[in-house]
Amino acid sequence: MKKIKLIIADDHELFRRGITAILEDIPEMEVIDQAENGEHLMEILETKQPDVILMDIKMPVMDGIECTKLIIAKYPEIKVIMLTMHDDEKFITHLVDMGANGYLLKNAEIDEVENAIKTVMMKGFYFNREISEIVLNGLINKRSKHKIRKDTENITLSDREYEVLELICQGFTNAEIGRKLFLSQRTVEGYRYKLLDKVGVKNTAGLVRFALKNGLVD
Repeated sequence: MKKIKLIIADDHELFRRGITAILEDIPEMEVIDQAENGEHLMEILETKQPDVILMDIKMPVMDGIECTKLIIAKYPEIKVIMLTMHDDEKFITHLVDMGANGYLLKNAEIDEVENAIKTVMMKGFYFNREISEIVLNGLINKRSKHKIRKDTENITLSDREYEVLELICQGFTNAEIGRKLFLSQRTVEGYRYKLLDKVGVKNTAGLVRFALKNGLVD
């Protein structure tokens, strides 16, 4: 079975070593490297390509926010899970808008970390209950200020694209969406790529944010 390749980016060596030791006890996972800051991480990515990066937000030289922006632009296939001590609504909503695949508080249990990694690999995004409530509250407040339509931000979705987007937001995989809509998996992948292009985002998490922000799904 192919292992999930991970890189841990955090400026605290004890944290990096600790979480590396824990994750490597999970048979499906392999930590291929560690980075002490964003600049170091970008150097590593020139020669090593992980599936998932666990990214601390506050780091010297180049912080996690700036580094994640670069990764999303240069390596959109890599999943980034942000690690933060902050649970402030405005701060979390800012991170959501930025485009990472998932968010974890640094005091999360290891079971949740494992679940987050596996979920972003399978579905493309992960929000735990606390983060979801914060994000939804922020988006609902934004949505209440103006009327939302299916034709939004000069983007018009076909009925089929809208159906696919709804199912993506519910966490279904391409194969599962295909079975529900009686489409081939390849056709669903085509709709997903078309949605990414129309909306102008890099990954599934971006599609979910767009749909929630514009009131296209509940």
